[in-house]
Amino acid sequence: SPKTNNMSDRPQEQVTIMSLDPGHFHAGLIHKSMYPQVNSTVYVFAPEGAELDDYLMRINGYNMREASPTAWELKLVKGDDFLEEMISKKPGNVMVVAGKNDRKIDYISTAISNGLHVYADKPLVINQAGFRKLQMAFEEASQKDLLLYDIMTERFEISSILQKELSMIPEVFGELVDGSPDNPAITKESVHHFFKYVSGQPLVRPNWFFDVEVAGEGIVDVTTHLVDLIQWEAFPEMVLDTTDVKMIAAKRWATSLSLEQFKTVTGKTEFPEFLNKDIKDNVLQVYCNGEMNYTLKGKHAKVSVIWNFQAPEGAGDTHYSMMRGTKANLIIRQGEEENYVPTLYVQLLGDQQEALKETLTVTLQEKYPGLGLEKLSEGEYKIQIPDRYHVGHEAHFSQVTAQFLEYFESGSMPEWEVPNMIVKYYTTTKALEMAKE
Repeated sequence: SPKTNNMSDRPQEQVTIMSLDPGHFHAGLIHKSMYPQVNSTVYVFAPEGAELDDYLMRINGYNMREASPTAWELKLVKGDDFLEEMISKKPGNVMVVAGKNDRKIDYISTAISNGLHVYADKPLVINQAGFRKLQMAFEEASQKDLLLYDIMTERFEISSILQKELSMIPEVFGELVDGSPDNPAITKESVHHFFKYVSGQPLVRPNWFFDVEVAGEGIVDVTTHLVDLIQWEAFPEMVLDTTDVKMIAAKRWATSLSLEQFKTVTGKTEFPEFLNKDIKDNVLQVYCNGEMNYTLKGKHAKVSVIWNFQAPEGAGDTHYSMMRGTKANLIIRQGEEENYVPTLYVQLLGDQQEALKETLTVTLQEKYPGLGLEKLSEGEYKIQIPDRYHVGHEAHFSQVTAQFLEYFESGSMPEWEVPNMIVKYYTTTKALEMAKE
């Protein structure tokens, strides 16, 4: 396929990472594995504080672990002028950024202006003003042959991969229906929790995480993954344009956090002053929930995200998705019945069981050996996915990093990646604008 950002005429460089103001645990997760083409020295530019300490502790934990320890060497430049320091010293060629989402686009724009590639945690932007800056950053990156890429871990989740694969087999799926706002062609919903365990430890969230002006509202944050999956599954490898998106309806609502709950998840003893704007009767109102209905190239899509304080005992974050075809529905559930493991179901609308069987036992075996099929009831099947494919959220970070490194080495990205990132952030920020009207 035609490529953009052709950098293949430059000498092969090693990737040297500069981690800027790592304020989210995702900044550390990409270092859970090492990569042959990445320099083991990582340059960290950050203000002092608990977030930096957490990042350093996380990487030190990877270096010290018993099983296949990493060997990262961190070179630290601490202080409030971390951005200026990174730009003036420039010891690396790729900036990694994960943290406060309100200023992320300014970090990104500065990096691109100074000739640096950018590998950034989602969301790149959290409002329409940020979106306009992002368009300019992509424009400049293209002129300078620089990569600007966001970390889309969910494309590596096996049930989403197989939902996409099955939707591309006309004998089983037919084609994606147009749907309606009440019955969309493609639905993605996810439920998250403020309090949870990561790498076996209770996750301590920074207090700015609960300020939607800094972290972004729910409708522009987690939805980034869901909107991305919709584009990736419904229009695989197709170049999309913002004119393909029609936002129909969007809404937002708050989750209430008591001071007790806030203390549990942040370790702080009281609400910080900057959250006063969101406190009613000593209860914090966090606008972390949202829902959007839109069409993409005429296909109806629905995305929703909900944040609760804590999952019930034994439960976890959940994901629900449905793709409706003319011949079958492909449904992902991740509830109690599935032991909170994403599980793919197929509902046949006709009698194409033979085609489904052949797809799983023959067509997909080469790429995904070991897949099976369990009949549940008439026309209802569960796809049996061997455990080894369920690598988990944390492992997806090394998979998406490997993808970025592949793009870096080849000097280009497939031509749909950048336009579709632009469409994705246009969609999320447009939904927020409409939800606030």
